[in-house]
Formats: sequence, C-alpha cells, structure tokens
Amino acid sequence: MIKERIAKLVKLMEENNFDAYIIPSSDFHQSEYVADYFKSREFISGFTGSAGTVVITKTGKHGLWTDGRYFLQAEKELEGSGIDLFKMHMPGVKTYEKWLFDNLKEDSVIGIDGRLFSIEKVMEFEEVLEEKFIEIDSSMDLIDEIWEDRPSLPDDEIFVHDIKYAGKTIIEKLEEVRNEMEEKFADTFILSSLDDIAWLYNLRGSDVHNNPVFLAYTVITKDEAILYVDAKKLNKEANKQLEDNNIIIREYSEVFDYVQEISISKILLSSKKTSYYMLEKIDESNDVIDEIDITTELKAIKNDVEINNLRNVFVKDGVAMVKFLYWLDKSVGNEIITEVSAADKLQSFRKEQDLYQQDSFDYISGYEKNGAIIHYFAKKETCATLKAKGLYLIDSGGQYYDGTTDITRTVVLGEITEEQISDFTITLMGHIDLASAKFLEGTYGANLDILARKPFWDRGLDYKHGTGHGVGFYLNVHEGPQSISRYLIPVTLKKGMLTSNEPGMYRAGKHGIRIESLVLVDDYKETEFGKFMKFDTLTLCPIDIRAIDEKMMTKTQIDWLNEYHKEVYEKLGKYLGNAEKEWLKEMTKEINISK
Repeated sequence: MIKERIAKLVKLMEENNFDAYIIPSSDFHQSEYVADYFKSREFISGFTGSAGTVVITKTGKHGLWTDGRYFLQAEKELEGSGIDLFKMHMPGVKTYEKWLFDNLKEDSVIGIDGRLFSIEKVMEFEEVLEEKFIEIDSSMDLIDEIWEDRPSLPDDEIFVHDIKYAGKTIIEKLEEVRNEMEEKFADTFILSSLDDIAWLYNLRGSDVHNNPVFLAYTVITKDEAILYVDAKKLNKEANKQLEDNNIIIREYSEVFDYVQEISISKILLSSKKTSYYMLEKIDESNDVIDEIDITTELKAIKNDVEINNLRNVFVKDGVAMVKFLYWLDKSVGNEIITEVSAADKLQSFRKEQDLYQQDSFDYISGYEKNGAIIHYFAKKETCATLKAKGLYLIDSGGQYYDGTTDITRTVVLGEITEEQISDFTITLMGHIDLASAKFLEGTYGANLDILARKPFWDRGLDYKHGTGHGVGFYLNVHEGPQSISRYLIPVTLKKGMLTSNEPGMYRAGKHGIRIESLVLVDDYKETEFGKFMKFDTLTLCPIDIRAIDEKMMTKTQIDWLNEYHKEVYEKLGKYLGNAEKEWLKEMTKEINISK
C-alpha cells in the first residue's frame, strides 16, 4: 500500500515537473503533535512517530529523517516501503537539505506545501540549495490529491479554562503582550502557535489528540485582538468570555486576507512557528521583526496560582501511579497482563482523580526489549505479555484542569541481571545529579545537560534524546522555549519554568530504562557572586530501589534519594488504602549508606 501511494505521488510530481517532494510532520501551525488531517507524512511512509520528514524523488530514491527517539521504531515501520532511514544527528548522516543538494541536478524543482513549513525552514532550504539554482515551489499539497479518505479538519468544542486554574485574566495577558510589543517597537503581532493562543485567551479545545488546543490564529495590535477560529466550535461560555473581553472573532482562514491588507507596519512573528505561506501574504512595505513569540516565554513561566495547582496535581497523579505500581507488583505472575492492559489499568487509576480530563500523550508501555524503543507504542495484536522477571518501562501522563503531568518509572518485575542493575543505577545517578543542581541565574539548559550524562559518559554510554523538555499547564506535554539537551537553545532557565528530568539507558534487544520526573525552577540563594537557582522536583512517585546498586552511588546521591522517598511517603500515604500504604512504605524505605 505504501509503495502504491508513493507511485501515485511520483506520477503527480512528474505532471507538475517536481524532481522531489518533501512531506513534514507539522500542521499549519508548526505543531509537534497534529490532528489526523495533517498526518501526511504517516500516510505516505507508514512511520507513526511524532517527528520526521519524508523526501520522495522522481528517481526512486526516498528517505525518512528522524531523531534518536525513533530509530528502532522507524526501522521496523519502514520495512518494505522503499524509504531509507536517515538517523539525524549521527556521525556522517547528512541533513535532508544537503542530501537533496547532492542528489538533485542543477535547476531542479522541489515541491512543498508552504503552509506546513516554517519561514525559517524554507530559508534554510534556499541557503543550502541556491548554489545549484534549485527552485522551491511552495504552492501545492500533492498529498491531498492522492489521500482519498483523508480525515476532515477537527470541529470539536472550544471551552473556557477557568481563572482559578489559569491565574491570569485575558486582559492581564494581553497587557503583558502589548508591553512587550512596545519594547520591540512592533505594531502588529501575528501568532500561529496553538498552545500559545489557547493560553492567551484562557480557552482549551480537543482538536489534537491529547493536546487541549484548537486550530486558530490571532493578530494583536495596539488596540485590537482578533481571534481567527471556526466560531461554531466556541461554546456559549467561551463565546461570552471573548465578547466580554472585546476579542474580535473572525473565521479561521480569513487571517490571510487580513494579513494581505497590512501595510507600512512593523510586524512581529516567529519564523520558527509561522508558516512560509503566511510570509508570502505579507506585503513588502512592512518590516518583519523575527523573534520568538512573546507569549511563549510568558506561558513558560508559571504564575503562583498555576504552581499551587500543580503541587496539588502531582499529589493526585502520584496517588494514581502508586495504586498502579502496587497493583502491578501484586498481579504480575498471577494474572495475564500485557503492555496494553497495564497501560489501560494505569489510565483507569488516573480517571479516578479529581479534574482529570485525558492522557497527556499515548502511554509508552514497554516490557524488556520493547522498553529500548524510546517512543514505543504497544498494540493489542502484537504487544508483549509481562512476566515475573525483568524490567518494565511505563512513560505516561495526565491532562487535568489544574495541570499537566509526565512521568516515567522503570519497574522491577522479578529477577534482573547485573547489567540491568548497573544501567538502572547509572540512570538514577544522572537523574539525581541534575535534580540536585544549583546554577547561576542566566544558565541555559544545555549548560546543565552534562550533569545527567556524566555517569553515562564516564562509562562510554549515552542516550539519544534530550534530557529535559518544557511542559505546559493543561496544554502540550512538550512546551518551549526551554529545554535541557546537548544542543544549545539560547533560552535561560527562569523561576517558574517546568521542565522534565529524564535520562535513560537503552540496549537494543535487551531492555530500556528511563527515570523521569518534572522539576520546577526556583530560587536558591543570592551571594556576592550572583543569584543562584535550583530545581524543585514536583513529581511524587517512588523510584524502584530493588534495581539499585548503592555501592555505585555517592553519599550525596543516596541522601537525595532517601529525602525524596521520605517526601513521597509523607505526601501520598494519607490517600492510600492500608495495603497500598504499607507497600509504599517498603518501596520508600531508607537505603543504608554502605561506604
């Protein structure tokens, strides 16, 4: 089927004189996770991961570029498709722009749908390809012509996110935005990012699976705020909230008509998040200011109300996790449990919690060798059955009205090997060293990444994903602008930013280990040398001490773990039944320091 789709696409390419066609993973808003309508890359390749780009050429050379989270998954899903896998960021692997430059002749034409590519990405293409006079035609969505049963654009309800959770009114947020616009000398702010728009207007939706966002654009000027959205999707309360705050409502696609009419204005937008198609609509009389969206950093710094809500959310989510881990510990070996049924059971415990709405992403439930597939997705027909031995990795999270969670725990199901114990302990050491970091104000996440990786690198080991990503507030589980990884993103870690801490160890065909908690950036102390920050671990859930070799750890690391487990027991124990509470007491008991 995949080969037939590719053949149809190649035929269309020939009709339009395209030598290559590029299909990304994004939607019109450069989102990481997208509605079914936008899953063109999955349609043409069969690869189901959330990140990747496919290139199809007339000559029969086709490729998928994806990152280390998906190498094993992509190898499996691309089998028999005729599409080669290119492992991004690995030594000797070219970017797809450079690959196209090397494989296309001079004066070739590359086709793209300009709505799916950011301004920044197209400009990168042009810079790489200009030496061979390779043209980019951004005018056509060829996938739409061959996708016969393509899903329609989503039309689910848009609803209000109450101020008791959001912490700031629309007016307050707009005032902050306009103050920033004034500082940047901008007259007009064009915003395409879906989570930013939902945050700005204290609204939520369900247009994207597990992400409570809705398709929209907004334009902010000094005296107007216009929301471009399918007005039929707004429920009465949402519609009233917008009207009460003098927000002008226009139809979703009308944003391009508005943008075309702007002249002699200073327009602020993010070239990373705004489509190339949008740029093509902007008249040349305007001055475009390319900066990160104002709302992105405002949203990333959680306010006091949000932080108080989050502390409550992590208690609820921790209770659900402990109930699940207790059930798992008592049930494996006594009843049939699969990767899918285990994930379903965890979801059922989350559903019992107050204000739970949905999962924050599709659970990664991997037993033994499947845990080594970093973004593994278990399917009922093919998933593994858990046995009373080895390691089980469960990466999950919930969307609650009062916050978003993301947690990974790797669990001992029975007898484990010395290698598994060593790998688990190394992962825990990296997790603790990052969690206990103290750092100078103005530090980038990339400056701290080595703290988590040092126990790995000291032993010639590594993991092929970032160490930490930002997390939204009842929004996307992956949120910018901050991150912790080897790659420099020039965004400093500021008080109120919520970030994951998730080193991992993966041995293909054997096991996967990841320990993930969410941490909040907070003040530490101020000295004559400057202001220092720290991380406050918000996630409350035991880390499996049965997989630890404490002889590998330092006293400082063991002290941190004992203190963390003491907090977990004190905050969660009161919400558990007697048997669960006793189990938690055993799982959080103090580790004796053996050196």
